[in-house]
Amino acid sequence: MKFENDLIIRAAQGEVIERYPVWLMRQAGRILPEYRKVRASLSGFKELVETPESAAEVTVQPVDLLGVDAAIIFSDILVVPEAMGLSYELIEKKGPWFENTIKSMDDLEKYAQTNFDVEDRLSYVLEAIKIANKEIGGRVPLIGFAGAPWTIFCYMIEGQGSKTFSKARNILYTNPTLAHELLTRITDITIQYLKAQIEAGAHLVQVFDSWAGILGKEQYAEFGLRYLDRIAKAINQVPVTLFAKGAYNSVADLAAMDCQTIGVDWNMQMKDIREVVGESRTLQGNLDPCALYSSHSEVEAMTNNMLDSFKSRRHIVNLGHGVYPDVDPEKVKTFIKTVKNYEIQY
Repeated sequence: MKFENDLIIRAAQGEVIERYPVWLMRQAGRILPEYRKVRASLSGFKELVETPESAAEVTVQPVDLLGVDAAIIFSDILVVPEAMGLSYELIEKKGPWFENTIKSMDDLEKYAQTNFDVEDRLSYVLEAIKIANKEIGGRVPLIGFAGAPWTIFCYMIEGQGSKTFSKARNILYTNPTLAHELLTRITDITIQYLKAQIEAGAHLVQVFDSWAGILGKEQYAEFGLRYLDRIAKAINQVPVTLFAKGAYNSVADLAAMDCQTIGVDWNMQMKDIREVVGESRTLQGNLDPCALYSSHSEVEAMTNNMLDSFKSRRHIVNLGHGVYPDVDPEKVKTFIKTVKNYEIQY
């Protein structure tokens, strides 16, 4: 498919680009009054995710209102465990909550199902992708996504967010057989889900491993990277981004996988990561999301500072994690405008 603006795809593939492409994680919603208006018309976040027309509308809003170089489908990583039989609620100001959790092998057949039609159970996401693409009309590509198996595992074991995820980590020590069986099941469904998104019209996909940083290097290799690698090998139709937040010691391992882009969080130094990765992969990131609380002039200066640190054309500009909901959209526009005005020196 041809796009009016295909910068992000060319950057992901290491091709020549006129400027760095820019988008933001969690750009579809949160900061925009227009998003809040759509959400207020429904019962809550989950209904918005599960209503294709509304999900598509808020997916397209950042393209229209912020001028980003890519859209990302409005959804949630927890649609996968829900499709597998473990339903969740999103509690205001507290986050996701699962009434049931996986505690033993006996729970897998009920709460970690794999014998089902992924396209049927997650049809609302696929329909939203189709509608969003029609509304975007080829202006920019659309990104699909899923949570990484380790991150999904954490929620399925804990039942909610956690500072330590000690229950999930406990399983790795006390019942590694259960851990690998659950991670395998999540991986199988995630591969099917990402392929379905691509079939529906996603032009790139990103895998979010939000809790990668809570494991040590060896444990992350066994319980995280092994399954990311399976996903990366299985998805070869479109560019793949792997974002393993906090996995500082595993960057070389990520760069060895069959992905095009590696997401970099704000605690990592781009210069250091580039030295490890070389020119073999595109890097994505990595302004501190809190930098957008600064003045417009400071946002511009910090963004230029970050861009000056790049030593390659193989970059997609983003924050080091998702944009925070109370950030002024005008500051986001300053960030995007600064990136678009920056002249690549290499």
